Amino acid sequence: MDTLSYKTVSANKATVNKQWVLVDAEGQTLGRLASKIAIMLRGKNKPNYTPHVDCGDNVIVVNAEKVTMTGNKMQTKTYIRHTGFPGGQRSLTASELLAKKPIGLVEKAVKGMLPKNKLGADLFRNLKVYEGTAHGQEAQKPVVINLESF
Repeated sequence: MDTLSYKTVSANKATVNKQWVLVDAEGQTLGRLASKIAIMLRGKNKPNYTPHVDCGDNVIVVNAEKVTMTGNKMQTKTYIRHTGFPGGQRSLTASELLAKKPIGLVEKAVKGMLPKNKLGADLFRNLKVYEGTAHGQEAQKPVVINLESF
């Protein structure tokens, strides 16, 4: 045979089929929730996954303030940032971050699991996190996903 009987199909921006997905974070463990969301944002759960293309879904997360952590992580896990000035290191525990910005826990966990490049920044824009059950994407008719079966 002179030619191959199969071809590797690479997805591109025109051939990608993106959906809107709704995830309820109530009672979910933070790391397990974030890893499943990162897989959906990246598109690794689809058969036409291509590493250099944004082929994942748009993910809406509701009830972000009701996420849980195992063990003592709510009191011991710290989030460190720096202002850029000498002596400007600031830190928050997970419980302080949850009280200050409830969606921050989920956003930081998911962002840390995405690539650290321009593609990762584009993928992070496909994530919408809300506290409570109300969200602003009813017009997109999101499909509710059960993470236990994912």
